[in-house]
Amino acid sequence: MSSPTGPANGLPVRMPRPRQTGRHRRPEPAVAPEGAPALVLAVPGAPSASSRSLAEEIVSIGRSELPGLDARVGFLDGDDSTEFPSLSGVLTAVARDRAARAEFARAAGHEVPAPTGPDAVVVPLLAGPDGDLLRRVRQALMDSSAAAELADPLGPHPLLAEALHVRLSEAGLARADRARLFSVTTAADGIVLVTTGGEEAVRAAGITGMLLAARLAVPVMAAALDEEGSVAATAEQLRREGSTQLALAPYLVGPEAAEGLLDTACKEADCSSAEVLGAYPALGKLAVAQYSAALGIPQGAASH
Repeated sequence: MSSPTGPANGLPVRMPRPRQTGRHRRPEPAVAPEGAPALVLAVPGAPSASSRSLAEEIVSIGRSELPGLDARVGFLDGDDSTEFPSLSGVLTAVARDRAARAEFARAAGHEVPAPTGPDAVVVPLLAGPDGDLLRRVRQALMDSSAAAELADPLGPHPLLAEALHVRLSEAGLARADRARLFSVTTAADGIVLVTTGGEEAVRAAGITGMLLAARLAVPVMAAALDEEGSVAATAEQLRREGSTQLALAPYLVGPEAAEGLLDTACKEADCSSAEVLGAYPALGKLAVAQYSAALGIPQGAASH
């Protein structure tokens, strides 16, 4: 499990870049205020080594975006173990740690002001609003002894459209850059943007889908992986409108989708699929952006 200062052994630690000099230097990133609430990344799905590694990578990116950030990982289906700690357990530990720091400071003779604000801000590791999962996250907040605030999911956002474009190009299903003149023989002329969470999630995915369509100059339509017939119907509509070579673009971080859903969707749509978003760097930026927005901390990096 991650510590507040770095990921588990064997995972790379993203260190802040050295400050550039001269007139073209980049602005320094914001720094988490002393005593700021923890960012707790809520990971859905069955806990596994791969989902833990993914979450640790995202919080590592988050720490590099906001130096001094106390970032932790809690699993929606976790337990009392140190390997896959439950979200409610992590939140309780955050509140306990905050109280212990205050008590230590008082014992050392320091004047400690009364705590203000939440103990933690919980950021769901979701690209969009999956209602069932978000209800379970809220329940975990109530089950803990922490004063915690729930941030919005990571999307919709232009950075997610960028991430989808990159995943499609990595799979040979889209040009990496519209300005390049060479052809990609496997490039799709219609994209089915698949997500989980029902109609609300599909509507939200459609916003990012419009941004993706602008990048690719091909039609993009969203469909629900967890609604029977949704993917097949969307694929059929794209074909009726003239698309002949379709591709699936998973609007998913990864852990939230049940095993086999994507494979089934590919068969229903009779097309290939890109990989899930995974640990694309934009997700770490967006997690910090949602945390910062909840607390009113200026965070310019995630808006680029």
